Amino acid sequence: MGRGRAKAKQTKVARDLKYRTFETDFGALARELHGDDEDAEQAEPEKYDRWSEHPDPRRD
Repeated sequence: MGRGRAKAKQTKVARDLKYRTFETDFGALARELHGDDEDAEQAEPEKYDRWSEHPDPRRD
């Protein structure tokens, strides 16, 4: 008892996902997955330049 509502909700969500049309920006998705964001490339060197002056304790 009580399983009916949960199953009905799961069915509703599954149908919504199956039949909904999404406007996917595949270019933005590829940039996010591959890290081709120009802002991130500019921020990375600054972060590492700050620590480049200090010796790496693992290499001693």
